[in-house]
Amino acid sequence: VYTSAGALDCEGLTLKRYEDRESRAIYRDGSLIYFEEPKSDQVVYENVWITEGEDGDCLVYVGGITKTMKTGFDDREKEELYNNIVDLHLKDGRVKKAVVKKERIFGRVLAVGSDSIEIEGYGELPLSPTFQVFQTYGTFSRKKPEDILVGYDNQEFVVSDGQVCAALIVRAFDADTIRVLLMDTGFDSLFHPSVSLTSGGDMTLTWADGGTQRVAAGETFTVTAEEARLDRGRLIVEPEDGEEISVTSISRGQGTPSYQGRLEISSEEEGLALVNEVYLEDYLKRVVPSEMPASYEKEALKAQAVCARTYAYRQIQANGYRQYGAHVDDSTSYQVYNNIATNSRTDTAVDETYGQVLTYEGEPVEAFYFSTSCGATADGSIWGGDPDAGPYLKSRMLGDNPNGYDLTNNVDFYNFIRDNSYEAWDSDYAMFRWQTTTTGEILSQKVTGIGTVENITVKSRGAGGVAKELEITGSEGVKTVNGQGQIRSILGNISLTIRRKDGTTINGFDTLPSAFIAVEKSGSAFRIYGGGYGHGAGMSQNGAQGMAKGGSDYEDILKFFYSGTELETVEKEP
Repeated sequence: VYTSAGALDCEGLTLKRYEDRESRAIYRDGSLIYFEEPKSDQVVYENVWITEGEDGDCLVYVGGITKTMKTGFDDREKEELYNNIVDLHLKDGRVKKAVVKKERIFGRVLAVGSDSIEIEGYGELPLSPTFQVFQTYGTFSRKKPEDILVGYDNQEFVVSDGQVCAALIVRAFDADTIRVLLMDTGFDSLFHPSVSLTSGGDMTLTWADGGTQRVAAGETFTVTAEEARLDRGRLIVEPEDGEEISVTSISRGQGTPSYQGRLEISSEEEGLALVNEVYLEDYLKRVVPSEMPASYEKEALKAQAVCARTYAYRQIQANGYRQYGAHVDDSTSYQVYNNIATNSRTDTAVDETYGQVLTYEGEPVEAFYFSTSCGATADGSIWGGDPDAGPYLKSRMLGDNPNGYDLTNNVDFYNFIRDNSYEAWDSDYAMFRWQTTTTGEILSQKVTGIGTVENITVKSRGAGGVAKELEITGSEGVKTVNGQGQIRSILGNISLTIRRKDGTTINGFDTLPSAFIAVEKSGSAFRIYGGGYGHGAGMSQNGAQGMAKGGSDYEDILKFFYSGTELETVEKEP
């Protein structure tokens, strides 16, 4: 039975005579247990979509299903109803009245909350309790609020009585721009106590009620949480004459960062959110040098540019920070953006791959990448998912395997990870092999409740040898740790000293460089033999550099790391 509470099982209940009637019910675990006799034979279906059916019937999209209904309306009335949002009034299961909601507004979406939406030019508007989202181009379908893309105007909004009743997605998005949530100095927080801006040209400020202000070139403008103009929506800052805007209140690896495009400031409970809306290709020109050294081979940089564009394309669709009006942030949680200044070599890599994304069976892939391998990569199950969900993310050996290592076997992996002579595309890099020593005392800072740590065992390995399950035995119990992220976290410590393949040492991190590890007990200490830096799925950036130095072009590199994929160009205006 399909209800306003969702689809429920109703075994043992005959409910056909209750269709199109409202009543009280009891349901548990997806099953309807009891349904009262309806107190009224009248019901209103709010914010439904009506279109033409067969033989004069209407198709009504309500509650996630499609109902075929006879309305009794004449052709003129039906023409007015079709392809509109309607409140449908029924009595005794028959349509008695239809109220068409014709008022529509248009504009770019700036943020999508749980009960409101912010639209440029209109400010923040409340959503109807029965708010609906429909895709009206191509194959008509019901969507969810999270499918409303911030930063784009490919939606129309139906408004009634001061509320947004429905969003109609009327065309596909063109991946022209991306919206980046800029974190504070050190990438510690998404929010800022204040934001200070300056530019080499004039800046124009606008806010929700249509007010504007001009800030002269060279002047610094500071916004705090007490800014009254933020009460009704965000403050939009746009430069004139293509000048960049410097954010003097934050610092990056390059110093004070400046940004193309426009900046938006909104007031959130935790502080100020700062969003940079920028053309996607310009965004990539500040991602590639922040993610890969500009001195790398041109073909490696081009491979990185395609990966970064593909990743960004998927993140725009994922709409992860829609409540703040952004798609991504500028940290390693997504892609590092504008930490290192632009460079002519990385600019060229982006330009020469303009619009190209990596696809599998016509859809953009999860173009994961990481710094350095241990000589092998993991597959798509590294985060616990189904490897078949990303068949292009296969485990690859970056060198030959003359010893026939089975890297999922502890003995073979131990011999492999201690083999410093193993040659792979990224074996010349210091983090290809590393080792460190920890103790029970150090481990006890994170491993609690099992007494003194006495032993560590890798119980299972994934593709490429990555540790998937770790068993830590203590004097008072056993702790099992699952997943490469948790394993790296629980074994890592900033007090550790990590010796790299080239003999140099670095201070430890709060997490281990990778989970491609073997653990050996040595007295009361534990020696960890490791390889690689990063999660290990997708493209090794230093592996790509090694392949490029060996003569591979960027297409060869991408096909090696992402099996069965194709390069496609997303058509859009430069």
